[in-house]
Amino acid sequence: MDLNYTPEELAFAEEVRQWVRANLPPETRERVLHHKRLSKEEQVEWQRRLHSRGWGGPRWPKEYGGPGWNSVQQHLFDEVLSEEGAPQPLPFGLSMIGPVLMAFGSQKQKEHYLPRILRMEDWWCQGFSEPGSGSDLASLRMKAELDGDEWVLNGQKTWTTLGQYANMIFLLARTEPQAKKQQGISMLLADMSTPGITVRPIITLDGEHEVNEVFFDNVRVPKENLVGAPGMGWTYAKFLLSHERTNIARIGRSKSELTRLKRIASEEKTPEGVPLLQTPGFREKIAAVEIELMALELTNLRMIAAERSGQAPGAEANMLKIKGSEIQQTLTELMMEAVGPYALPFNPEAREPGWHGEPIGPEYAAPLGPDYFNYRKVTIYGGSNEIQRNILAKAVLGL
Repeated sequence: MDLNYTPEELAFAEEVRQWVRANLPPETRERVLHHKRLSKEEQVEWQRRLHSRGWGGPRWPKEYGGPGWNSVQQHLFDEVLSEEGAPQPLPFGLSMIGPVLMAFGSQKQKEHYLPRILRMEDWWCQGFSEPGSGSDLASLRMKAELDGDEWVLNGQKTWTTLGQYANMIFLLARTEPQAKKQQGISMLLADMSTPGITVRPIITLDGEHEVNEVFFDNVRVPKENLVGAPGMGWTYAKFLLSHERTNIARIGRSKSELTRLKRIASEEKTPEGVPLLQTPGFREKIAAVEIELMALELTNLRMIAAERSGQAPGAEANMLKIKGSEIQQTLTELMMEAVGPYALPFNPEAREPGWHGEPIGPEYAAPLGPDYFNYRKVTIYGGSNEIQRNILAKAVLGL
């Protein structure tokens, strides 16, 4: 197994880099690199620029409008976007419901929804978790009852990321109440403007409106909005989550954040005037997380090499999720430590586009506290790390 990139792969990465530099709006790049908020319009505009180049669905096959890249090209594309400060493509349509529809959707669903995902005509959100049904997702209670040619939905979803922007939701609902809990679940698609759907914001610890709770009160959706077969939603959800957990590793983003951490540590100084990056204690912490990140990237490359030889990924996806999320948290912790007291003031306005107020400390300090609090979630969503370790114990150790 050769983990070095070929000249052709390096040329591909350079092609992506030059295109991004020529097409990414400078103000968007600055906001991404400085962890400021992006507007819905900026996200949509960037996705449409990628799509116009044929790169709107980097993991999609050609038959569905993607570039048909191999896994190495996909990895390099993600890495270059992170290095160049480009917004990462939103996962809900591209990496979640899109692959599910390709694998299990009807021909009509594929023809209607897949092009709209690539063109960002639909902004999707995910309706899986419920109050009391998070890691134990199979205990969900939302009901879907067939009434003629329509499904009638009643229940509640929570932690619905960016649901305030979405016009479509894919969700799990119980369609067979008497069946075993994993066997009585189906996957459905719903328009968020349907009467009976109510979205309420959840303001998280970092002061952001990123997630929501969504209520369904006798919401009627067409019968044809069922994905695949009734009662197969659990199978489709596991397929979807395997894609989500691999994406959560965010290796390219962590490499970019490691570079940012080193830059901050070289600017921050001890009381004696020594750059923090030159102090043995802090250098050891940076070295430790860098080694973990290198090991994670090599693990991901091994998965890519296995895929190229026709092997299906196994428990590595769970391992990528665990280590990737832990590394992301460690990076936010070290940035807080590097900046010290200047990371403490809570100034959410400083992250807004067009803010010209007086910064408290260095300009890069404002987002560090909110990012630290926000990234407490990454070891929980997509299946908590405790659950991932249980899965690994069963799959690898036979426990």
